[in-house]
Amino acid sequence: METGIDRKAFRDLSYGLYIVTSKDNDKLNGQIANTVIQVTSKPPRVAVTISIENFTHELIKKSGVFGVSVLDDTADMKFIGPFGFKSGKDIDKFSNVEFKKAVTGAPLVTERTLSVLEAEITNSVELGTHTIFIGNVVNTEVLKSGQPLTYQYYHQVLKGKSPRNAPNYVPPE
Repeated sequence: METGIDRKAFRDLSYGLYIVTSKDNDKLNGQIANTVIQVTSKPPRVAVTISIENFTHELIKKSGVFGVSVLDDTADMKFIGPFGFKSGKDIDKFSNVEFKKAVTGAPLVTERTLSVLEAEITNSVELGTHTIFIGNVVNTEVLKSGQPLTYQYYHQVLKGKSPRNAPNYVPPE
């Protein structure tokens, strides 16, 4: 551990839990992410942070687009698992989930989802292990009302773990 830094403090930052998606021609992929934020209102822009080791990163870079599904608090570990702990290079993450193709062609998960949005990349910032992709929002849709799934709920109630490629991963002691 770095001197003076307790990485568990980062878990006290407030996050939601989202499925970030992208595509490359007919190949679709998505992953769980907790780092999705609105960065401007006019024009509407959002940013996502994705590990450079993840297949979703490769697809976002190739296509220049990404989608975001805002999960509701009924999402359980069985639903989250394929998007959080499996690679889209090895499995079809969309074979057992409801989704639709968006205006940009990116898939948008609609099951256990409050709302969806999609964006076209305007800028990106390389951060060594991760890239922040900033995009103009080109389409949104509210699917239903409910409570968003938070990262705190994921850890405390669902007993979920942070994968090694998550920005706030804490290695076992």
